Amino acid sequence: MKTYVVGGAVRDELLGLPVQDRDHVVVGATPEEMERLGYKPVGKDFPVFLHPETHEEYALARTERKSGRGYKGFTVHASPEVTLEEDLRRRDLTINAMAKADDGTIIDPFGGRQDLQKSVLRHVSEAFVEDPVRILRTARFAARFGFSVAPETVALMRRMVESGETDYLVPERVWQEFSKGLMEDEPERMFDVLEATGLQAKLFPELRERVGISGALPVRFARLAWPLKEPEVQALCERLKAPGEVRELALLACRSRVALRASRLATPQALLELLKRADSFRRPERFQQLVEVAQRDVPVVDTARLERALEAASAVDAGAVAAAADDPRRIPQLIDEARVQAIERAL
Repeated sequence: MKTYVVGGAVRDELLGLPVQDRDHVVVGATPEEMERLGYKPVGKDFPVFLHPETHEEYALARTERKSGRGYKGFTVHASPEVTLEEDLRRRDLTINAMAKADDGTIIDPFGGRQDLQKSVLRHVSEAFVEDPVRILRTARFAARFGFSVAPETVALMRRMVESGETDYLVPERVWQEFSKGLMEDEPERMFDVLEATGLQAKLFPELRERVGISGALPVRFARLAWPLKEPEVQALCERLKAPGEVRELALLACRSRVALRASRLATPQALLELLKRADSFRRPERFQQLVEVAQRDVPVVDTARLERALEAASAVDAGAVAAAADDPRRIPQLIDEARVQAIERAL
């Protein structure tokens, strides 16, 4: 029985990056032996165990054979006879198909270290085609590391799209990879790869612009969706099963786009109506995200003016206005009037 650190931990160490998680492969062991040593079984689809002390993952060396469509269409074979090289061969990219022995020796049967030095993403074997999510992962790694994709890997991914294998992608897995890619340092590179393979046209045909992708995840997504019509935003969010906060901000930005673009010349009353529609007094943090999205259109959208308007209107003591009202029915109107006056003074 031998154990090796594998995958991303080896890659990141060679790149001089902090290692967040360590995954291990165990060669020459059975599930029964692992449990006798105190490892806790956690794998559902194949034998994975947690170390009794470090709680790091240890997976038995395995091979996979395609047996159906989609990411669950695999037959997994794990046994003491499976070699380390056989286990590494089923991985996606050469830079993720390296292992490190206990003595520090790097096992690199597919040239991953050389591809790291060349800043190239290259598939390990034809087994790459068996999981279409690997196209999205490759695009995400391009965004993370700024690496190029080997021409033969681009050609392989394009054949995967053309064959219809990507039609079986599960929305939740697409969103998982897509959202991670959006949060990388160079998210534009992800779109370059997806476009080169033809997958963007299938998954995100609405996204035609990639300007100013920065900020928190909801902001980045809403900036991409900014030029779209509301039905397009709705359809995109539904297709990707986007989380509520992401969907909410994208739709708010879409519905507020006309008013935001008119804000440079808007009256204090119009600015107050915009603030109210965006629920800015109860949720100022979301309005700040909306302003970040609108910065995509600076100088068309005067975001500084919007922020001054919110600051001034928020400073109005609504409780004091209500207490001074001679007719409770007029309280909302009086608060609005006080806020309009405050905005007018601030501008």
